[in-house]
Amino acid sequence: MEALLSLSFDNIASKDNSKIRKGLRQIEGLLAQICLSNSKSSAALHKRRASAITLNQTASPKKLSDLADDPAFREFFRIQDGFEWNVATRIVACLERLLGMSTSGQNDLLILSALSNLQGILLLHPPSRTIFSRELYMNLLLDLLDPFNCPAIQSSALLVLVTALISTPRNTRTFESIDGLLTITSLFKSRDTAQQVKLKLLEFLYFYLMPETPSIGSASAPNTAMGLQRSPSKLLGAFERRSSTVNGDGAGGIDEAKNGTRSTEEKQRLLGRYLNNVDDLVEDLRENAPFAEMV
Repeated sequence: MEALLSLSFDNIASKDNSKIRKGLRQIEGLLAQICLSNSKSSAALHKRRASAITLNQTASPKKLSDLADDPAFREFFRIQDGFEWNVATRIVACLERLLGMSTSGQNDLLILSALSNLQGILLLHPPSRTIFSRELYMNLLLDLLDPFNCPAIQSSALLVLVTALISTPRNTRTFESIDGLLTITSLFKSRDTAQQVKLKLLEFLYFYLMPETPSIGSASAPNTAMGLQRSPSKLLGAFERRSSTVNGDGAGGIDEAKNGTRSTEEKQRLLGRYLNNVDDLVEDLRENAPFAEMV
């Protein structure tokens, strides 16, 4: 497993698009094998060539509750707790490089692949979500929602953002402190925003208004896998872009909640600064409970 990750990290650190694509596929293959294969094929994963992983198309996905007992997953989870083999930090660095490269259809496909892998690793290894408590990394997700990015990238970035916020209130406080709510509502109101992105943004608003659960545990090997049983895998997801007024009105009043949780009423007041129909959203949220199966 370490050999495969080492090779894939070298590839996604390259400036060559073909190598980046290869590295992202290697990571995707590893994640798929962990989620789809039985314990025998998972053990065989260590023997596969790092350059060519063949996925078993007939395999059925495992339940999150089953993964904690899988030896390959436990080993993968263990090495993710260390910086050297952490996939999330490497993919974020790859995304930063991709955003700095010239815009092209090929580059967009690489960004979409990186975002898909990032969402997968954040679901499989919840402690990796804590990197988004840093403004630098949260801003990266918001940058991916800038108008110059295509709707597909914006939608994928919204999915990653929701995944980064699940059971991690500190990340939500960071999102609020860099005027994330202003960014979301501005993007939602813009006539230039694609309809499919607006739907994702609306889903994000519902998700944001939910009362928060305590932070996930701090990453201590296989035992932390218990947190995976919250079933965060069926998110409809959503999110968006950012404004540069970090010290403006959007950041006011959140220092006191920096490491705590917020209720629906508290977040309703914050969102109400930028959106007029928040009361209707909250009423709909309470009546229909769109995310009830996730909690």
